[in-house]
Amino acid sequence: GKLKKYLKSSEVMDLLQVSPGTLQNLRINGTLPYTKVGGIIYYDTEEIQKVMDGNRVHHGLNS
Repeated sequence: GKLKKYLKSSEVMDLLQVSPGTLQNLRINGTLPYTKVGGIIYYDTEEIQKVMDGNRVHHGLNS
């Protein structure tokens, strides 16, 4: 299905398979842009997909 435009922290942790601490580090070091509304942090799904694509590892055929 189509992903939502914005995801909450719990959804991002699920998607990226990271801990809350790692997610916080990604916010702090600027890897993941975010928006804060009423104390809830939202992440732009497109940006998360960019991060995932940027960190994709290409293995050779023999690996």
